[in-house]
Amino acid sequence: MLRRTVLTGLAAALALAATAAQAQTWKAKYPELVVAAVPDENASGMTERFSKFTEYLSRELGVKVTLRIANDYAAVIEGQKAGNIHVAQYGPASYARAYATGAKVEPFAMQVNADGSTGYFSVFYVKKDSPYRSIQDLKGRNLGLVDPNSTSGNNVPRFALDKMKIDPDSYFGRVVYTGSHENAIIALQQGTVDVAANWWNDERESNLMRMQRKSMAKYDDFRIVFKSDQIVNSPVAYLSALPEDLKAAIRDAYFSVEKKDPDAFRKLTDGQQQIWKPTSHKDYVPVVELIQFVDSLRKRRAS
Repeated sequence: MLRRTVLTGLAAALALAATAAQAQTWKAKYPELVVAAVPDENASGMTERFSKFTEYLSRELGVKVTLRIANDYAAVIEGQKAGNIHVAQYGPASYARAYATGAKVEPFAMQVNADGSTGYFSVFYVKKDSPYRSIQDLKGRNLGLVDPNSTSGNNVPRFALDKMKIDPDSYFGRVVYTGSHENAIIALQQGTVDVAANWWNDERESNLMRMQRKSMAKYDDFRIVFKSDQIVNSPVAYLSALPEDLKAAIRDAYFSVEKKDPDAFRKLTDGQQQIWKPTSHKDYVPVVELIQFVDSLRKRRAS
């Protein structure tokens, strides 16, 4: 019995030592990890939202974790394709674009809404005091989209408009890419556009509600004139080439932050999300098909 106990203890010690050695191996190769997110807010808002979370990741992983603020969605995609961004928070369409253009990435975590649902919507906002009640009322007016790689801010709107037999580039007076969801609302506020696409979970959470919490806009100053079918929530993806033990450590850090650092998670999500759920590429296959369809619309117009 004593011999068995000693052998069991020795085996456990060897396993622990092997795990520690593996961790030291990847830490030597990756002394710094870069995290990025598609810019649905302005740079200062992104920094404020992610700062505590990146500090938490650095503590949990035992290496420096740096937040990269991207100028546009494409910068995140290109950063992962080049291997310069190790972990990225995408929108569904920007992940699909990364995958379709050859980025070697794997989604591992999906956002979960406060009520436990895992989907959101694309909406078209107009000013509440405007005369517009439907898309049909907006012919010849200016449309504000977000970014070519935004799901709710470009790809889903274009898909939905095509179903209505509407070519936005000829139907609207002007189509403007504003660069972020916040900028789309600001363009609508200032009258640069008459209607703006944006993301919306429900009455309790949306980009517009976030802006209201930051005193950038008032939710009741706007009205929704169109809401899409539900879209699968956004993924977090890491580089496929990362060592498996590093991937496991990243997953563990993400899935345990709510318990280990609730303040960091609350700051990141405004307290409007549950912890991420595991995901994989198969959840985003329909979104890959969506962007391919939108690409075909563009090619059809060009020809």
